[in-house]
Amino acid sequence: MSFISEFKDFAMKGNVVDMAVGIIIGAAFGKIVASFVSDVLMPPLGLILGGVNFSELAIVLQEAQGEVEAVAIKYGAFIQTIVDFIIIAGAIFVAIKVMSNMQRTNESEEAADTGPSQEELLTEIRDLLKK
Repeated sequence: MSFISEFKDFAMKGNVVDMAVGIIIGAAFGKIVASFVSDVLMPPLGLILGGVNFSELAIVLQEAQGEVEAVAIKYGAFIQTIVDFIIIAGAIFVAIKVMSNMQRTNESEEAADTGPSQEELLTEIRDLLKK
């Protein structure tokens, strides 16, 4: 089997396609959360903290000189990224928790619907044959 046909078989498996869809949705969700944090959450938080604009918080190590940009540690942007991460991690945690609960419910329903075990059926047949 050639490399290309092996790769095609791998890529067409359901798990890989599901993973690709999850990654695409996750990337879009990340952009939504980033916009929520920077455009909706941080401005009021900055206002509450005395008019602070988090995106402009930085420690300037070297001032701009001519066309050379300033060298700065942009800790405000880092704070926004941490808030992004916390929101995304929380959402993923909740989604996984819900999926796990749904899976446990399905497994318990399947266990309840399976009926008697093979041993129980054989025991009943044996008892009926004895009569």
